[in-house]
Amino acid sequence: MSNEQTAIKATYFSIVGNISLAIIKGLAGFFGNSYALIADAIESTTDIFASFLVLFGIKYSNRPADKNHPYGHGRAEPLITFLVVGFLITSATIIAYESISNIRTPHDLPKSWTLYVLGAIIIWKEYSFRIVMKRSIETNSSSLKADAWHHRSDAITSVAAFIGISIALILGKGYESADDWAALFASGFILFNSYLIFRPALGEIMDEHVYDDLIESIREVSHQVDGIIDTEKCFIRKAGMKYHVDLHAIVNANITVKEGHDLAHKLKDTLKEKLPELGHVLIHVEPNEYH
Repeated sequence: MSNEQTAIKATYFSIVGNISLAIIKGLAGFFGNSYALIADAIESTTDIFASFLVLFGIKYSNRPADKNHPYGHGRAEPLITFLVVGFLITSATIIAYESISNIRTPHDLPKSWTLYVLGAIIIWKEYSFRIVMKRSIETNSSSLKADAWHHRSDAITSVAAFIGISIALILGKGYESADDWAALFASGFILFNSYLIFRPALGEIMDEHVYDDLIESIREVSHQVDGIIDTEKCFIRKAGMKYHVDLHAIVNANITVKEGHDLAHKLKDTLKEKLPELGHVLIHVEPNEYH
């Protein structure tokens, strides 16, 4: 299965899960007098749209290179990640606003059975996080990683709701707002996670140097190619699920231009064979007499 197919399958998993949980949380929150669960449902609803955005981003970013986009369409993925972060911030703001409003409004205690619903949700969302995060690592997808963190944020808001409802039920009358305070705390955590998702995507757009391990792998593979004496500069930029590489390779100064050209192609082909995550590879040949 290709990286694109793996990522798409993981996104469909997120979409189906979020639709189901949004319905379950909304009904449980309404009938169980729990705003924390309703807040959870709001987040799951925004997660549905966010997952559809991720799906679009993955499909678009994996389009092949064309005349107008010689490096492909991979940069669409971090842009989609920014939109996903926007959904997270919006949901956190709505949850915070409604929580503060409910804290000041007298209301009934949550129903005890809502704790069972939340317990099941917490387990499912943490499982979903681990599945989608594993797929994001396998595919080098930043938007899929953002989608995974949606699941983790959802699990944390559910934990906060569980604690808030438990406090309200144990301490009884006068502590009904514990449920709402839990939702308010959850909104702050969602905002914090939004930054954690946003920062790597920004680094990807800005071509930030964060690929030391991959550079080391590129140098190791290069040294295995006959005729490559050493490597010098190595620049990497990520676009979608691929890494584009500019590499300076040191060769014998006495070989012909054609031999240098053929050697550069051999190195490029070897790198792309050994490191399939690489996309466009540009080899600059350097004569060893200058080193």
